[in-house]
Amino acid sequence: MEEIKKLEDRLNYCFENKKLIIEALTHKSYKQPYNNERLEFLGDAVLDLIVGQYLFENFPSHDEGKLSKMRASLVNEEGFTRLAKHIGLGEQLFLSNAEENNGGRSKPSLLSNAFEAIIGALYLEAGLDRAREISIKLLEEVHPDISLDTLFKDYKTTLQEMTQALFGTTPEYKLVGSHGPDHKKEFEIAVIVDGKEYARASGKSKKVAQQEAANIALSLLNKGDL
Repeated sequence: MEEIKKLEDRLNYCFENKKLIIEALTHKSYKQPYNNERLEFLGDAVLDLIVGQYLFENFPSHDEGKLSKMRASLVNEEGFTRLAKHIGLGEQLFLSNAEENNGGRSKPSLLSNAFEAIIGALYLEAGLDRAREISIKLLEEVHPDISLDTLFKDYKTTLQEMTQALFGTTPEYKLVGSHGPDHKKEFEIAVIVDGKEYARASGKSKKVAQQEAANIALSLLNKGDL
């Protein structure tokens, strides 16, 4: 319970129902009658709403397309993993010995799912307003300058840092095609690492397409598929 207290301190919230937070921290490998998958499902929907409303209120000049791109760059496995790491969530998870020995405490999928479950548990016990307050506080701590440019910049920067660490090289972005009239042109970009193409994406500008391709490559890298 001491570890749970540490997490509650980081969240600035003390659960009255300790079973709820324990369930949120329990991975299915732990072989209990419960696990965090249902709370994860709920937390995903809650976070989608919270982040959507936050962007709607804070970026009144952005149209639906820009808001959707910003939300997609925050409400995803990578985004939730960063928030989970920020509160040291990996240390608190209940995992099987096999999952722990397999690096489960640092797996993006486990961390992301557990963060969603924590927010789902917060929503159930304290309501939407408190869940929003805590989520936005963490979001702004991890992303002190939220904007379309900085969020997209993160993908390329993060991918470069990861490929340098893993492969000793940096990604290249190659224009492989474009289509559509000049006023509505779409650009297709491939991201290449050490001579191998890992992902492709399209966008309304080369910059957007590069960021989308980097995002796809990051997702594959986090899942161990590269």
